[in-house]
Amino acid sequence: MSRAAVIGGLFGVALLGAIVYLSLGFDQYTCEVCVTFKGRTQCRAASGASQEVAHQAAHDNACAFLVASKTDGFLCNQTQPPQVKCQGP
Repeated sequence: MSRAAVIGGLFGVALLGAIVYLSLGFDQYTCEVCVTFKGRTQCRAASGASQEVAHQAAHDNACAFLVASKTDGFLCNQTQPPQVKCQGP
């Protein structure tokens, strides 16, 4: 086997290992956010590298289930959620 093939194989294994490691989400924060908008409530959870990212993703996901237009989406994203639970490393 040629030296280039060995180096290429090792690079491929290292790349695959990095992808798997990052995909598993070690050291991530998880937040569950409940949003009330126009009399309806929706709770969603999301994970992220920081608490702020996880919180925003969960808030956006909850709003996505509550709105029917871009205007409502903007307004929903501006509302303060009544319930937020976050866990992290």
